[in-house]
Amino acid sequence: MLSRTAESLYWMGRYTERAGNLARGMQVALRMAGLGESLGVLEESTGDSADEWTSLLVATGAEPGFRAEHAEVTPEAVITWLAVAPKNPSSIANCLEAARSNGRAVRTALTVDMWEALNDTWREMRLLAPTATDADRLPAFLDWVRARTLLFNGAAADTMLRDDGWRFVHLGVMLERADNTARLLDAKHAALDGPESEGAVAYAQWQALLRSVSALRSYQWVYHTRLQPKLVADLLILRPELPRSLLACHRRVDQVLDRIAESSGGRRGECHRLANDAYVRLRDARIEDILAGGLHDFLTQMINRNLDLGREIADFYLHT
Repeated sequence: MLSRTAESLYWMGRYTERAGNLARGMQVALRMAGLGESLGVLEESTGDSADEWTSLLVATGAEPGFRAEHAEVTPEAVITWLAVAPKNPSSIANCLEAARSNGRAVRTALTVDMWEALNDTWREMRLLAPTATDADRLPAFLDWVRARTLLFNGAAADTMLRDDGWRFVHLGVMLERADNTARLLDAKHAALDGPESEGAVAYAQWQALLRSVSALRSYQWVYHTRLQPKLVADLLILRPELPRSLLACHRRVDQVLDRIAESSGGRRGECHRLANDAYVRLRDARIEDILAGGLHDFLTQMINRNLDLGREIADFYLHT
């Protein structure tokens, strides 16, 4: 496969997944803010509102760009920045634009269902953008983004040949998902590990974290007990059953890179070593050891490994 084709497919998968992840994170932040307002004791029950939105900026990697454009963190400014801001390259609108542009560049490599999912989403986004961040329209807009992301993923899963084209799309999705889960966990690590991991505030944060990856019901199914910080961390890091856990994502990244290598005559590089190293480390890990060594340090290492892996994939497959 030509490197430019692989690059477009890979980034199409990443940008589509990123848009859905942003929508999930914004839904949780809105829910947390709404919970505090309904109780009338926001700071006592769920933490400061600005802290919640700052946490979302950190989790999405959008804080530096936001700070360069805004003097203070407000819900309205963060929502606009993450949803439709032209200057934010990772806003939902720009992610959907970039996904569609990459898909258009490799139109013949996509199925009709995949292209229609991308193109129709882009066209509808252009119509929705002017009013998407209005208070009465935002919840429906975020639901729409999630639904469109699921539609694209479903079209890819159901209609695309399992060749290298599909593998590069899937590789992009899985690496982006692993990065998002690690960042979400790191942004909330104080509620899982440390003096802030007890009480009503922490409990609300655990719920929010699980909702952000659609895993609240999965938690109950796996553990059959009330929410506990150790088990929340265990589910999102080490449980292979959860599609968005770090272990599940890195297992797929390792498997997909292995299949790409097999289909290209066994050619391997540093990206294959890093992918296997990350997967084996997670496969053999115990949550007790992770927490004993410091959850924040562990997640920081995983985020840095994801960045290194992304660079090595680009150097080995996408820029040759």
